Amino acid sequence: MKQYLNLVKEVLRDGEKREDRTNTGTISKFGIQTRYDLREGFPLLTTKKVYFKAVVHEMLWFIKGDTNIKYLVDNNVRIWNEWPYEIFKNSTDFKNETIEEFVLKIKNDDDFAKKYGELGPVYGKQWRDFNGKDQLKSLIGQIKTNPYSRRLIISAWNPAEVDKMALPPCHALFQFYVSKEGFIDLQLYQRSGDIFLGVPFNIASYSLLLTLVALECNLTPRYFIHTIGDAHIYSNHLEQIKIQLEREPKKLASLKINFKNKSIFDINFEDIELVNYDSHPTIKGKVAV
Repeated sequence: MKQYLNLVKEVLRDGEKREDRTNTGTISKFGIQTRYDLREGFPLLTTKKVYFKAVVHEMLWFIKGDTNIKYLVDNNVRIWNEWPYEIFKNSTDFKNETIEEFVLKIKNDDDFAKKYGELGPVYGKQWRDFNGKDQLKSLIGQIKTNPYSRRLIISAWNPAEVDKMALPPCHALFQFYVSKEGFIDLQLYQRSGDIFLGVPFNIASYSLLLTLVALECNLTPRYFIHTIGDAHIYSNHLEQIKIQLEREPKKLASLKINFKNKSIFDINFEDIELVNYDSHPTIKGKVAV
């Protein structure tokens, strides 16, 4: 994963200091692209441990078209908790609950979860119901019947519904490309990328999606190309980033997926196994909301 470390170095070298929506402050560079070859291994970062369980559950959550955090909470995935909690804090029902108490209510109270676990029409909604169109099913059909199309695109950025979302999509649009040799590539356009916390997760997430789509369409996953608009390192992540730069990347893990008699739409968490993942220890950092 030297590509990721080179991305970090590029932002530190060429980026500018900027204020941001969260009032944390960033070093930011606009317009960066990296390429990961899945034939060399699954690109899960090794210079710090990445919580792969959360990667899988979130992707399955997207594929299902779900937009409520209860599924994630029930599976001990915390990556989306802060945004609905901030909305809850501004409601008349808020009684100074901590985020931990909020999550317990989501887990144990279905009515509360329905009301306050909802994120609005975020990724899963747009993938499976963009103004009435199931983009993911349509995409799969196009790859199978017209693989060389230049329109193999899914957009999570729906201008008519952005204002209804707890967090507008950061990974906004992605496109597939099928080669005549039977390979399939995926390019993601990400409007905003948190280099320390978000980007390693995004790389793994869309590489998993590429692998699942390849299996569904009887193709071989090849390149994940990651294009980022505002690529930034938050000022409170600089020490963590420096630790990573001092670490030597390790050999990449691989994926083992049970796809027998299954489709991408009924794959389960238990069907996906990460094999031989060896990483440096976890490095913690606070998410900017």
